[in-house]
Amino acid sequence: MCGFAGFLDLTSQTPDRAATVAAMAGTLVHRGPDDSGVWIDDRAGIALGFRRLAILDLSPHGHQPMLSKDGRWAIAFNGEIYNHADLRGRLERSDWLGHSDTEVLLEAISRWGLDRALAQCDGMFAIALWDRVERVLYLARDRIGEKPLYWAECGGVFSFGSELKALVRHPAFDDSIDRDALALFLKFGWIAAPHTIYRAARKLLPGTILSVRGGKVASQTYWSAAERARAVAGSFGGGRAAAAERLNQLLRASVSLRMQADVPVGVFLSGGIDSSVTAAIMQDMSPRPVHTFTIAFADKGYDESPHARAVADHLGCVHTEVPITDDDALALVPDLPSIWDEPFADPAQLPTCLLARATRQDVTVALSGDGADELFGGYGIYRSLPADWRRLEAIPAWLRRLAGGLDLMPSAMLNAAAGLGHLVGRKRRSYPGFRVKKAFEQVRTGSLAQLHGQHYARWRGMPAPVLGAGRAMTAFDDGPAAMLADPSLAVMVMDARTYLPDDLCVKTDRATMAYSLEARLPFLDHAIVEFAWSLPLGLKIDGDIGKAVLRDVLYGYVPRALVDRPKMGFEVPIGRWLTGRLKGWADDLLDEGRLRAQGLLNAPMVSACWRDHRLGAKNWQTELWHALMFQAWFESRG
Repeated sequence: MCGFAGFLDLTSQTPDRAATVAAMAGTLVHRGPDDSGVWIDDRAGIALGFRRLAILDLSPHGHQPMLSKDGRWAIAFNGEIYNHADLRGRLERSDWLGHSDTEVLLEAISRWGLDRALAQCDGMFAIALWDRVERVLYLARDRIGEKPLYWAECGGVFSFGSELKALVRHPAFDDSIDRDALALFLKFGWIAAPHTIYRAARKLLPGTILSVRGGKVASQTYWSAAERARAVAGSFGGGRAAAAERLNQLLRASVSLRMQADVPVGVFLSGGIDSSVTAAIMQDMSPRPVHTFTIAFADKGYDESPHARAVADHLGCVHTEVPITDDDALALVPDLPSIWDEPFADPAQLPTCLLARATRQDVTVALSGDGADELFGGYGIYRSLPADWRRLEAIPAWLRRLAGGLDLMPSAMLNAAAGLGHLVGRKRRSYPGFRVKKAFEQVRTGSLAQLHGQHYARWRGMPAPVLGAGRAMTAFDDGPAAMLADPSLAVMVMDARTYLPDDLCVKTDRATMAYSLEARLPFLDHAIVEFAWSLPLGLKIDGDIGKAVLRDVLYGYVPRALVDRPKMGFEVPIGRWLTGRLKGWADDLLDEGRLRAQGLLNAPMVSACWRDHRLGAKNWQTELWHALMFQAWFESRG
């Protein structure tokens, strides 16, 4: 795991390329504290900067940027190619300098070309590749989007990097805020790709190769979640026992590859299904006790540590509990804008950071169970959203059009129409008008994908929270073209295209890399992803029980009594904190005068919601956390 940054300047306006790219890469020292490197071709205008976290081949032979043996290719590479040993054997070379996966990747590109090389790679990665012969820059990202990659084009300078903070350091970068993307953030709590908080910058979509040739930018998809899901959907023909056996084989192969390292490796363990099966397989394949790590909340209503301890004891792991108090979490809040470097508001970011910080004291790599819920039907929405959509489709078209017209009415007018005009102030904002608007919005939904987007949306039924914002299109707007025959699978695949890369992977990557810890996610091996999509729905969701086939795998390692319990997740008492220890901080950031002066958020509405929340009239904790995370980020810019 590492971080890189660079630029292609065809205008010669970057005065000191070496100093500039070193400064850009220097913003990523947390991603790579062990080594740094710079490579420049002044005549071509290309500069690559790198920060290394040494995990495979700790020798200087893993140094980057790296040149291919034939001298044609220069690469900066973040992530892991897990099947590098297999690729090394297939490349049949005897003069390897070291045993890093970067050297193998470069040789594969030299031998097979970029497209074919990526098709052969099993890994998480972001790549910047310069072709010294054709003078073409390539950027590429892994299939699921585990590793981040941003790019921007400003005044003839094409910049790129593992985090936005690296791009901002280039003097040509335009840091104007994208109000449309800000509206997406207020809506979801994360910014859907390809958008970023800056107008000039973009996220490279997962499974994509971008090329820059002579100043012209082009992109191609080498792996598409939607296309692969359509190709394999429902193709598994076996029963539940056969599915569990095959999934166990795939998980063992994936976990084994992700245990490869020249540094200590551990695993995050909550005691739930996903992390328990990961830890169980690791321990079953390890000759030594595996080191497990879990959060122990002081607030017992959020604490899963007894369950994790029971699983770890059963498996014979070395177990570490990381105690977390309100003081620990609240002390981290001021650091969140610099860790994420664009607004991000998943409250689980707090315990994930604290867990990563403690874990890094003992290991350099930690496996995690992220992704299993999205693949194997672990969330209730995979049952409820298809049912809601079937009900909506049954509503006559004329009635849905009528609802669409009513949706345009202000909430206050709907309150009055309902005989509620006498309600004043905070109560008018908290009661039926807004609920009616949300219902009308749902009725006029044009597709299951749009309904799915509404599930994540906040500030629904409210006036626009961002002044002057338009509508930024996302995968949720794909409409019928994104549909699969199985609507539950369609929702899971949409999550794999949106929520998984843009929320969960962003949360895990930034929280772990902030402390120079590499997180590896066995469930996101593309063989497991495609296998999950090939399963009939009944093998994933059995009645009201999600992840049915995954549970069957786990029961082969851990007794049911230790793991069969309601799902908790990384819940955080944001609402209590906002009316308690964080109240002064929130008062300052959400001050109506301050918001008006900034001219970005709808100051009267946001301030009114904050007033409602303080008075206990309505719980706006999620919406307010979104607003606060933007405000904290905005103020951190100075």
